[in-house]
Amino acid sequence: MWLLVLLVSGVVFSGWGFLIHRTTTQLAVYQLPKKMQPFFFQNRAALVTSSIRPDQRRNSDTTEAPKHFIDLELYGDSAAWNMPEDWNAAVAKYSKDSLVKYGYVPYWVITMQAKLTAAMQAGKSDSVLFYATDLAHYIGDAHVPLHTSVNYDGQLTNQKGLHSLWESTIPEIELTNYNLYAHHRAKYIRDKEEAIWTAVRKAYQLLPQLFLQEREASKAFTDSTKFRTQMRNGKPYKTYTTAFARAYSQALGNTINQQLLRSSSLIADFWYTAWVDAGKPELQNNLKTSYTKEAKADFKKEFKSYKQNNLLRDSLLLARKKLNEKNDD
Repeated sequence: MWLLVLLVSGVVFSGWGFLIHRTTTQLAVYQLPKKMQPFFFQNRAALVTSSIRPDQRRNSDTTEAPKHFIDLELYGDSAAWNMPEDWNAAVAKYSKDSLVKYGYVPYWVITMQAKLTAAMQAGKSDSVLFYATDLAHYIGDAHVPLHTSVNYDGQLTNQKGLHSLWESTIPEIELTNYNLYAHHRAKYIRDKEEAIWTAVRKAYQLLPQLFLQEREASKAFTDSTKFRTQMRNGKPYKTYTTAFARAYSQALGNTINQQLLRSSSLIADFWYTAWVDAGKPELQNNLKTSYTKEAKADFKKEFKSYKQNNLLRDSLLLARKKLNEKNDD
């Protein structure tokens, strides 16, 4: 018996892996309107660094895991389209115990949205940052196809290890080839439940391709070229080779990149919607330091780099920097 582990450090089966959670959170900042940018830009390092906090919480909080996924097949035929979008209606139909057992990420996104709105109304900057980062994380998870299926790791189709390959290994290898500019500006969401469920449905519809392309890519590899064995703590573990990860990525086309951008745009939309619902408070009044001319110049420079898809080239993508590096005031 051998074990397949992540090529990237992190919590097993964490949505997107740490790299992409941090990346989508940063990209969302650039899509906000001018009145929101000072607060979010000045706090971008805190937002990016903390965006993985929900995954870290899973190690100590037994209630955390089901907030990250939804095993749609276990809710019945065509559940992605037939499940109630409202939490109370879902509880009435399935019971809270079932939702906790089979996952409820779209419902939890709505809960986090309400908490962010309340924090903005109260003018509590620490709470705004806390709920904004958590909300971003759960929205990101809702865009990962394998977070919508009981076959979350390919374990039911003899494709075990597919989860980390799709959401972590490939993005780590291919990020320099991705487009990190979204042609999107934050817009108000009139139906929040419909918005997050649309994202879940789109992710779910990617599953057949995701499984099929792994099998197709595998035809050109043997076990020895598809996997490599590494020793960790004195035990052998199998991981995917870089060659196979690249071949699978090529088979998928731009699917992962598209989901990354969709995630960042929906994060921006939910942040903006919370701000509007809170009465459009002056968030910059809660900044610890003023939004100086220098800070404005920094944002202008960074935003230009973002629009030109040069954040990586210009060493401005915080996910690629050391976590202890000071990036804001």
